Amino acid sequence: MAKILVHIHSGPDLENKVTLGLLVAVTSLKEGHDVKVFLAADGVHALNCKREGEIIGQGTGDAKLHLDALAADNAEIMVSGMSAKARGYDVSLLEGFNATFATPDILIKSSLEADTVLCY
Repeated sequence: MAKILVHIHSGPDLENKVTLGLLVAVTSLKEGHDVKVFLAADGVHALNCKREGEIIGQGTGDAKLHLDALAADNAEIMVSGMSAKARGYDVSLLEGFNATFATPDILIKSSLEADTVLCY
């Protein structure tokens, strides 16, 4: 199976991009691929989605349900530490997920290791 990196840098104001990125990550996992998600810039807000219906895409689903599926599959989620800090988040943002803060060099390394990089 393929190694897929899904890089989400769009925020909740672009709900179709956020939910599409999450949907693609979940679908890739279900198909048996090795999936990593990197949230950066306004994309870090997605991990703060706590309720169904908070971020809904048109035909791309509910961010909360996608995040729950990623958590259930123990998917690796990397969150830009600089982006999170700049937006007022601390380590509590990562709770409930297989998530860590990461730096740009980790994004580059992960991109080079992946067979496919998808950006939203």
